[in-house]
Amino acid sequence: MQPRCLEVISQVCLNGCCPSPILGFSEPLNKTSKPRNTSATCRQNFAKTTTSSIFPNTHFTNPESLPSLQESFEGFIKVYPQYSETYQVDQTRAQEYNHLAISNHTCLDYIGIGLFSYAQLQKHGLDKQILPSASSPPPPPQNTQNMHVPFFSLSYKTGNLKTQLLHGGQESALESAMKKRIMSFLNISENDYSMVFTANRTSAFKLLAESYPFKTSRKLLTVYDYESEAVEAMINSSEKKGAEVMSAEFSWPGLRIQSSKLKKMVEMKSKRKKMKRGLFVFPLHSRMTGARYPYLWMNRAKENEWHILIDACALGPKDMDSFGLSLIRPDFLICSFYKIFGENPSGFGCLFVKKSTVPILEDSLGSGMVNLVLAKKPLRLLDEFSGTDSDFEHLSKLGLQEDELDSSNSFSGPLSIQATQSGRVEQGETSESQTTGATAKQKVSKTLEIVESGNPAEVMRQENGILEIECRGLDQVDSLGLTRVSNRSRCLINWMVNALLKLKHPNTEEIPLVRIYGPRVKFDRGPALAFNLFDWKGEKVEAPLVQKLADRSNISLSYGFLHHISFPDKYEEEKATVLEKRVSGAKGAVKNKRKEKVDLGITVVTVALGVLANFEDTYRFWAFIAQFLDADFVEKAKWRYTALNQKTVEV
Repeated sequence: MQPRCLEVISQVCLNGCCPSPILGFSEPLNKTSKPRNTSATCRQNFAKTTTSSIFPNTHFTNPESLPSLQESFEGFIKVYPQYSETYQVDQTRAQEYNHLAISNHTCLDYIGIGLFSYAQLQKHGLDKQILPSASSPPPPPQNTQNMHVPFFSLSYKTGNLKTQLLHGGQESALESAMKKRIMSFLNISENDYSMVFTANRTSAFKLLAESYPFKTSRKLLTVYDYESEAVEAMINSSEKKGAEVMSAEFSWPGLRIQSSKLKKMVEMKSKRKKMKRGLFVFPLHSRMTGARYPYLWMNRAKENEWHILIDACALGPKDMDSFGLSLIRPDFLICSFYKIFGENPSGFGCLFVKKSTVPILEDSLGSGMVNLVLAKKPLRLLDEFSGTDSDFEHLSKLGLQEDELDSSNSFSGPLSIQATQSGRVEQGETSESQTTGATAKQKVSKTLEIVESGNPAEVMRQENGILEIECRGLDQVDSLGLTRVSNRSRCLINWMVNALLKLKHPNTEEIPLVRIYGPRVKFDRGPALAFNLFDWKGEKVEAPLVQKLADRSNISLSYGFLHHISFPDKYEEEKATVLEKRVSGAKGAVKNKRKEKVDLGITVVTVALGVLANFEDTYRFWAFIAQFLDADFVEKAKWRYTALNQKTVEV
């Protein structure tokens, strides 16, 4: 049995076919203009208003005691009347991303920006068809224009990053159009920066580390409060080149940057004059805790002769508008895009290098760069296709060259069960374990479909002789603007934080269910949250278990590992109970002091609110978390799924 609050949600109209104050607004609820407060006043009053007005003097000790969705929303609007000015987001969600309503799925594991809208996918005619897999016979013949194919896929290539940045290469019309659109969206000038496409964020970090001159600019200084595969890849590559690796530390319990230590590392004197100290890697905010970091650290690093890499992967959709790129002018910038929100989040990464910085890079042959391959129309092969030379000779008569058969596991749109089971497509970031040296014959022999060139009119258009690409996801964010996007996420994330802190275990002197790491209610926090759940005995509920149970409730969460945490003397006693040791690295690897220190941290559950998140998403999440107030909730969930012959959730 679901709690009453979750049952009510399922009865609400979610398809956008009728106005609903729960889904969003058909028009602003309050059109009367109010005198504008200064920015300083808003910041000062925001946290106070949130904590004093949302469920004031109230704690919830069982899931049945939660107010209804409707009641909670009415209280939410009273506290945040400015939320009604973001009704265009709800309209966009209903019109362009109707699959979220149809699936009744709450996506809280996306942080980043989508290129296309789901409506484009539908218009492309891809949503109802399934490609045949090697484990099942082909379906009856259908119109190839309605087959399930991505807008584009990725073709891996090996090359010299410096040469690519200096001289470019053979660039397709799709790649040229995509570069222009992305640089325009990020307000990056083509006159100042060069760009390459990478398989994902991790590939971009590794590619840069392999080309950066760590032999002369020996230091690598990072500012991350969480374990990142991309940063670890950069660290491993830089250490092989003799780099000295340093990291900022974050003070317990607020996880703020320990300023005195970071200042000392940034201003550390270098023995080599006239040379850059090294690479300063700076994320504008934490993609796990939502903590925003002062931009003054970039200025200080620049004044002390560091090359600056900005990690923009965790930025909100319009945060670059307020970044001041022309003032900071970082040497490198990395960002990533996924294709369609609420679908397979695969996409690609982008590495930007300031043109005046390119000459300092070293010549290095590496992998990680990709080409964008234009969308294709499926052409079904017969079962007896074996990938022999005669078969390829037959394909060449159809106008298909071997290099055109290069495939990628980066897809957009819903995946067939057969495709997922056969391992041809991997969810999430494009897999980096794919063997790039595989031949076209080997790739085709594992699948039954090949492709012929197509030109998707829903994506590409030509104006005044210039080919342009329609990224409706980016267009929609541009039309919403920075103010609407920021105000909406600010209201939602702070309501969520406050609501979670209202959950207390009964009959235990109000022991809190939720512990939040990093900023709590705060005006300028990011739309991400790191937390853990604790039962009535004070024992931690393991983060992977929370994720699995959330998935059973059709809510997508993530979990990660916070590290580089520094404990002041007065919190030293907490250190032993809070920190855990994480097993990582290759078996038999020699442990060094830095690695041992990194392995100490906290595994946490994480959520992220994308631009399309609405109040119902946050409420559904809150109602799910409230179920852990029931001391037997986890055991009941195991029993229920075992009784239904489903896989049990293991603790």
